[in-house]
Amino acid sequence: MTSPAPTAAAASSTASLPVGAPRRWGSLGPVGLVFAGGISVQFGGALAVSLMPRAGALGVVTLRLAVAALVLLLVCRPRLRGHSRTDWGTVVVFGITMAAMNGLFYQAVARIPLGPAVTLEVLGPLALSVVASRRAINFVWAGLALAGVFLLGGGGFSSLDPAGVAFALGAGAMWAAYIVFSARTGRRFPQADGLALAMVVAAVLFLPLGVLESGGKLLDPVTIALGAAVAILSSVLPYTLELLALRRLPASTFAILMSLEPAIAATAGFLVLNQALSAMESVAIALVIAASMGAVRTQVGRGRAKAPGAAS
Repeated sequence: MTSPAPTAAAASSTASLPVGAPRRWGSLGPVGLVFAGGISVQFGGALAVSLMPRAGALGVVTLRLAVAALVLLLVCRPRLRGHSRTDWGTVVVFGITMAAMNGLFYQAVARIPLGPAVTLEVLGPLALSVVASRRAINFVWAGLALAGVFLLGGGGFSSLDPAGVAFALGAGAMWAAYIVFSARTGRRFPQADGLALAMVVAAVLFLPLGVLESGGKLLDPVTIALGAAVAILSSVLPYTLELLALRRLPASTFAILMSLEPAIAATAGFLVLNQALSAMESVAIALVIAASMGAVRTQVGRGRAKAPGAAS
């Protein structure tokens, strides 16, 4: 599962912020931050899977969203006044999207391994990229991704739980919607205020579901501690690291690095959950990663090609 990090649309504005970190880190500094964020969010996802027997999938999502919302509120202290009805409508829809994305993804990883789940989820942003660009080459990347999905499912998803596959694809669709509304929220709210408020909306929406499924289990101190760890690893820490990275890293490079999430997820699933991948599944994940990287590079190339004409 990816963290609620700034999107490419918001990255350009983030990159213009004053750079407070030392420049002597060079190019490896921000890249290292992105990798650290990716490792954090995927190992947080692996920890969430191990927590599910104690609190259930919906209970884990509730704990993650609630703790993340609390931390972001304390850190960001968003201003509540001075926003229009449209601003609040945007942040509410953003929160609904975030809740759906997390809920569907955790339902998926409760049924299928972490690596394949993230691979299927990545198809959402990839599809958004293909549709938005409308370039013929992107249909090649889409075909490559579909080939990877076909291999991942063993020619028909006979090796994966169909419900888990459906939940992962649903999470991918919500991830695409998340990207759209994250950008809109970023334009209407300063810094991370919109994210903090959207996280509160998501937490409030999921609270009844978590209580219905887990009840008093959510009050167990060990469960709360593990849920807080999931929130820190999957939301708060990666968001902070990626925000710092985007101040010194082009949005295009950031997007390419994010395409490696399925590989990181597969590694986390193997190390934490002992979820080994077959050779066919490894090839499938590699194809989806290659398709994502290709789509990002195509979009970047298109932007550079337009730049001279725009300047004239």
